[in-house]
Amino acid sequence: MAVTALLVGLGNPGPRYAATRHNFGFMALDALIERARELGGAPRAALSSRKDMEAATISLPVLPGGAFAQFLCVKPLTFMNLSGRAVRGAMDFYGLTPADVLVVHDELDLPLGRMRAKRGGGNAGHNGLKSVTQELGTPDFVRLRLGIGRPEPGRDVAGYVLEPFRNDEFAVVRRVVPAAVDAVMTFLEEGLDAVMRKAGAFDATA
Repeated sequence: MAVTALLVGLGNPGPRYAATRHNFGFMALDALIERARELGGAPRAALSSRKDMEAATISLPVLPGGAFAQFLCVKPLTFMNLSGRAVRGAMDFYGLTPADVLVVHDELDLPLGRMRAKRGGGNAGHNGLKSVTQELGTPDFVRLRLGIGRPEPGRDVAGYVLEPFRNDEFAVVRRVVPAAVDAVMTFLEEGLDAVMRKAGAFDATA
């Protein structure tokens, strides 16, 4: 079964960053892999010779009639500002194009509890997206944007995104993560327009 798309979660490697706002993409991708396991498409390690990523193939029942398709899940291990190297390496290895790439990432310009999907656009100061755009040579890949909100005026943004979610925020995070998995599944089954509607209507705080 051929890999049909590359699903990327952005974050920073290591336990120090595991629960931080900048690792929202990692959290969602881990949950997607677990969803695949529950649905019978157990993940298998991939590209294990590469040290710049954690990669696994998963199978999901997203084709007509509930048939399974295979996808590559990638978590870059290069730290955020070099994320694109792993994405480009995985894309080239499987003969994919930027149109086959979905990146899940944290988004300062959305409040916590909201998400949006789109293809292309700017990077809004996100170093992971900037790196992916540079390595792919185009911004025209799909993004699933998970809101984290902006810090209070005067606070350092770089420090804010590397802080763990507060205890009160985790109640919202726990609702966002499975909804993000549902959004990825919708994209794979029904396409961009459907996931844009689904993601745009979601509000974990409602």
